[in-house]
Amino acid sequence: MPSISIVIPARNEADNIADLVRGIQTACARDDVEIVVVDDASDDLTPATVLELMKTMPNLRMLRHQAAGGQSAAIHSGVLAARGAIVATLDGDGQNPPEELPRLYAPLLSEPSLALGLVAGQRVGRQDTWSKRAASRFANGLRGRLLRDGTRDTGCGLKAFRRDAFLRLPYFDHMHRYLPALFARDGWAIAHVDVSHRPRLRGASKYSNLQRGLVGAVDLVGVLWLMRRRKRAAPTEVARVPETEAAASAREQA
Repeated sequence: MPSISIVIPARNEADNIADLVRGIQTACARDDVEIVVVDDASDDLTPATVLELMKTMPNLRMLRHQAAGGQSAAIHSGVLAARGAIVATLDGDGQNPPEELPRLYAPLLSEPSLALGLVAGQRVGRQDTWSKRAASRFANGLRGRLLRDGTRDTGCGLKAFRRDAFLRLPYFDHMHRYLPALFARDGWAIAHVDVSHRPRLRGASKYSNLQRGLVGAVDLVGVLWLMRRRKRAAPTEVARVPETEAAASAREQA
């Protein structure tokens, strides 16, 4: 059984997915790593490319959505299917360097007894257009002021977390952009790692700035509501008190 599952949400990334998977295989050269590609109803050669790679990579798996569900849905499907206790994610477009992955999951492996739940990557030297960087800076600033999650770049696809903790989070579309706040809401400690970023060499982005902004405004209100309505009581199991001989004798006589 793998200890670490690398989950890649991908839609129409046929030109990028092979290089990305091979890069992950090289960067995460461990016997206990599996790679899970979640194809979000691609209509190009993404699934065929992954199937070809699976012939020579026994640790590579693929899930498919019959209808496009979006990035959060793909990540959620991948985490549900993951066999590792630690899950790491990165985008399928090749902009997240796979060489950064060990820096994300290493803290979760080295200190399993601590309360660390999530290690979030934060991009430095972003290789995006000026308009996308400006929109992201504004959205991150607003989100940070309202949610107080201590994260300057929550949209970075490079993250590692405990699988069981993730699956206890409330699921909703676009939740992947709010993981630091959601993990903190459940009482987990969050760590941040600065990671590098690459330009998109092939294919096209699946989002526009306007689309991100409109959806993000609605999501932010929803996350604020979830933060205020979180479960505050944590149960502890009461240990069974051993029965005395006198009590056992009285019970038998009754």
